[in-house]
Amino acid sequence: MCRLYGFFGTEPTKVECTLVHAQNALISQSRSDLAGYSHSHGWGVATFDHAGPDIERQAWAAYHGEHFARAAAQIYSRLVIAHVRRATVGGAAIENTHPFSDGRWVFAHNGTVPNFADIRPVLRERMTPGHRQAIQGETDSEHVFRYFLTLVETGAVDPEADLAGAIRRLVGEMYELTEKHAPGKKLGFNIILSDGQRMAGSRLNRTLHYVDRQGVYDCEICGFPHIHHDPKANYRAIVVASEPLTHEEWIEIPNGSIWQMSATDGIIVDSLGLQNDLQNTVPV
Repeated sequence: MCRLYGFFGTEPTKVECTLVHAQNALISQSRSDLAGYSHSHGWGVATFDHAGPDIERQAWAAYHGEHFARAAAQIYSRLVIAHVRRATVGGAAIENTHPFSDGRWVFAHNGTVPNFADIRPVLRERMTPGHRQAIQGETDSEHVFRYFLTLVETGAVDPEADLAGAIRRLVGEMYELTEKHAPGKKLGFNIILSDGQRMAGSRLNRTLHYVDRQGVYDCEICGFPHIHHDPKANYRAIVVASEPLTHEEWIEIPNGSIWQMSATDGIIVDSLGLQNDLQNTVPV
C-alpha cells in the first residue's frame, strides 16, 4: 500500500500546499493515512521540464526531517508525480522507491501484485534483455514498469497514438497473470504514468480521487495564487490522489477504470472492461 499524487496543469504551478500544508497533505499521509496506516518506507517526487523528468527519491519517511518539505517548496511545474511508500514487496531502499523512470517515462504504483514470487519470473521472461538487466530493485512495481517499456519497445503497444490503450493492455495482462498465478486474490493496480506531456493511469482495487480546478484563485491553505498567470490563457489544473487532500469537492474515480488528463476536457474516465467482478470493499 502506498499513497499517490498526480498533478497536471496548463501552466507551471506551485504544489507545495497540497504536498505539505493541506489538511490531508501527502506528508501527513506518510505518517498516517485516513485508515491509520503509515507510509514511511520512502518517498519520491518527479517534475518535468524541457529536458525531461527531474526526480528526487529518499528511502526514509517523508515526515522525517525537512527533505520532503524542501523538495516540495521548490516545485514549479506543469506535471508532478509524488509517492509515499508502504513496503509490501521489497524493503525500504532507494532502489525500491517510486517514482521509477526511464528516459521521458515516469511511473508510480499503489497496490500489490499478489503471489509476485510466481509472477516475477514470467514477467522477466517476457521482457527484453535490456529492460530485464535495468531492474535495480525488488519491487513488483519496477518489474511492471519495465514490462510496460518492453511492450512499447517491441511495438506491442503504441502510447504515442493511444496512451490509454497501452495502459489497458498492461493492466489486462497483469490481471490475467493474477487470475492464473494467484486465483482468488485481487490485483491492486493504481498507477500513474507520464511522458512529460501527458498523464494517465488506472484505478483497480485501491482508492483514488480527483479534483478539477478551473480558473485562477487564491489557495485555501496559504491565501495566494500558485501560478504566474498568462491573462490570455485559461488556467486549469487536475489533481489525482489516493485520498482527498483538501476540503474541496473531490470525486472518486470508479474502481476498474482507466483515466487520462486533458487541458480541455478535464479528466476522462473509461472502464477497464475486466470480466470478473471487482472487489466491493476496496482496501487502501
